[in-house]
Amino acid sequence: MKKPVPLTPVARRFIEDVGNTTQSFGMGRVVGQLYAYLYLSSEPRSLADMQDALGISKGSASMGVRQLEQWTAARKIWVKGDRKDYYEATDNFGRIIKNAIRDVVGNRLAAYTSFFDDLEGELQKSPPDGNDDRQFVRQRIEAVHQYYEQARNMWDTPMFQKLLQ
Repeated sequence: MKKPVPLTPVARRFIEDVGNTTQSFGMGRVVGQLYAYLYLSSEPRSLADMQDALGISKGSASMGVRQLEQWTAARKIWVKGDRKDYYEATDNFGRIIKNAIRDVVGNRLAAYTSFFDDLEGELQKSPPDGNDDRQFVRQRIEAVHQYYEQARNMWDTPMFQKLLQ
């Protein structure tokens, strides 16, 4: 592989913006930066290339690439005569977005199941306070819990899951 070409200002701006976008969606800034870097690369890139170009650690590059592979946003490429792993971006944006949504939203919905169970247990154990705000807090948490249950039920429907295929 050739030595990576320094990034142009336009490429840097694109990489930063994609990173900011993925961060705003809770998917991690580095994951977006890695995808944008690979997407703009005309040749497959190694983890070392990604580290150098983006100024990130090897661990961040490795974890980010694994996430991209899970979402089918990147794939490993064999380069003849080199033992390093190389990667390139895929461009099936619909599939990538669906996989990312399934992973991120699905994991968060699953995490909130135990979160609400824990909250309910804490509310039942907490002693009444002087202002008796406990009932108000309980009502607010119950309202959020009901909304969460509706979202989770919608998420679990066969039709919604079919949309994510």
